[in-house]
Amino acid sequence: MCSNYVNVIGIMSGTSLDGVDLCLVSFEKSNFKKYKITHAKTFNYDNVWIKKLKKAIFLNKEELIKLDNDFGELLTYYIKKFKEEFSISQIDLISSHGHTIFHNPKKKITLQIGNGYIINKNTKLKVICDFRTQDIKYNGQGAPLVPIGDLDLFSNYKFCLNLGGFSNISIKELDGIKAFDISPVNTVLNYYSKKLGLDYDKNGKFSREGNVNNSLFNELNEMEFYKRSGPKSLGIEFVNSKVLPLIENYMLKPEDVLKTYIEHVSHQINRTISNFSKNKILVTGGGTYNKTLIDSIKRKIKHELVVPEKKLIDFKEAMIFAYMGLLKSEGKINCLKSVTGAIKDHSSGKIFKN
Repeated sequence: MCSNYVNVIGIMSGTSLDGVDLCLVSFEKSNFKKYKITHAKTFNYDNVWIKKLKKAIFLNKEELIKLDNDFGELLTYYIKKFKEEFSISQIDLISSHGHTIFHNPKKKITLQIGNGYIINKNTKLKVICDFRTQDIKYNGQGAPLVPIGDLDLFSNYKFCLNLGGFSNISIKELDGIKAFDISPVNTVLNYYSKKLGLDYDKNGKFSREGNVNNSLFNELNEMEFYKRSGPKSLGIEFVNSKVLPLIENYMLKPEDVLKTYIEHVSHQINRTISNFSKNKILVTGGGTYNKTLIDSIKRKIKHELVVPEKKLIDFKEAMIFAYMGLLKSEGKINCLKSVTGAIKDHSSGKIFKN
């Protein structure tokens, strides 16, 4: 590839367990804001790894260390397969988010597995990972992290909305950007899709057939998290300890849960942006393919919802982690206090190199 570019592999594994996203991004050396996603692929987890990751929250320290190492080996395998499939010859940096096991900023806890030392040792390439720990040490939420990319790479959008395991939003303002998690999304929708024998509700087919339970809808919206202003972030702990037990109290059909929960998600999104004047929203993430969810959001909001090309829908987060790793490699700020609530802007991530 042209020497005027720096080539970075970005890696992201979401909480919805749909797989590991890898993308190769070529950034112009003279201006990192000019880039191209040259190759991208999602590697789906097999059933063994899905079970491991689901049970990880219950492991002890020694077991977590082993899982961290094993996941580093798995990411190495995916990286090598990715290189082979697309005949990639030049990689300058690997930037990996890893997979989140714990995230509880109140207790100063966050853990993303995927040992960077192992990836570096196996690939002989510079690796940057563990982007959240330093921010929590600086009294931040350690999330969301992608707003630096939203600010620099998608400046023509007032709002950037991600619909993944959780929904999060970046909102650009005159003095910079603010961002926060809005609500769980696919972590809940996929859980109830599995009760129908599905990994997910393709195109929102079954949620479309359900009916809204107004009592559940109202009770979901009254949860304490939604009364707090940002910076704020969510982890799977919130889903397991708060959301699922609340829903289970109602003993509804899965279709009715799906429909009710989608109305809840779209309500919270609208509530978040209803006070802003009409503008454009870039929407990405796996939830973008849920037509029932997208239709529900469109009905509620006054803003223009922009759904981009498939590659950006699927790989925006992996691409931004490539960007974050590049910034860290150059010693530049990649984590914003206006977003996470940390005591200062900083350059976050751990570097492993030969």
